[in-house]
Amino acid sequence: MFVKICGITREEDALLAVALGADAIGFVFAPSPRQVAVDRARDIARRLPPDTLTVGVFRDELPDRVVDIVHHAGLRAAQLHGFETAEQTREVRSRVPLVIKAFPAGHPGLTDLETYGADVVLVDSSAPGSGEVFDWRLAEDAPRSGHRVLLAGGLTPLNVTDAIERVRPWGVDVSTGVEAGPGIKDAVKLREFIDTARAAGSATADNSRAAPLSEDGPYDWEDDFSS
Repeated sequence: MFVKICGITREEDALLAVALGADAIGFVFAPSPRQVAVDRARDIARRLPPDTLTVGVFRDELPDRVVDIVHHAGLRAAQLHGFETAEQTREVRSRVPLVIKAFPAGHPGLTDLETYGADVVLVDSSAPGSGEVFDWRLAEDAPRSGHRVLLAGGLTPLNVTDAIERVRPWGVDVSTGVEAGPGIKDAVKLREFIDTARAAGSATADNSRAAPLSEDGPYDWEDDFSS
């Protein structure tokens, strides 16, 4: 089970999340209480292990700006969390190593993913970044075979097992559900979330959207994306 911890604003939180087994760290550049400066994100990303997927999160930003920030901050991926068109998504993907395209649950774009050319599709609530739980039944129809589905939207250590069992995603993405305050992560919640998600992912690993677990625990995203 791929686990992404988003909304990172502090180096100590990023290092702790990775030490606890997170596969990806997200930096929000869109307007948000968790928005981080580009140079700050670069400084944090430089301290992380080389096998950590570092992701810049954008909303309705011009492709050139997205690419410039990803490269300047030394990140490995861009997450497009707004109303970006398929053409804009493909343009970003042609210039950065990996793209995550987010859609609200039930969005028509989920039925036409090939035109976007993203590596991962993220399914979120209608108010992205709000920490609101949505009706997970809306995500059950997200494409399975051939697509990596990342589930977000109000996930916490208490509900992530139910979410994984119902939706059976490739991975999960959390921000507010592991916080002590906006942009400040809670160590206990981080550990509980990552451990619980891993256990639930292992139990559903026979599903076509569930990421395989290595014997060492953390998901080897580099091996999967290079295959």
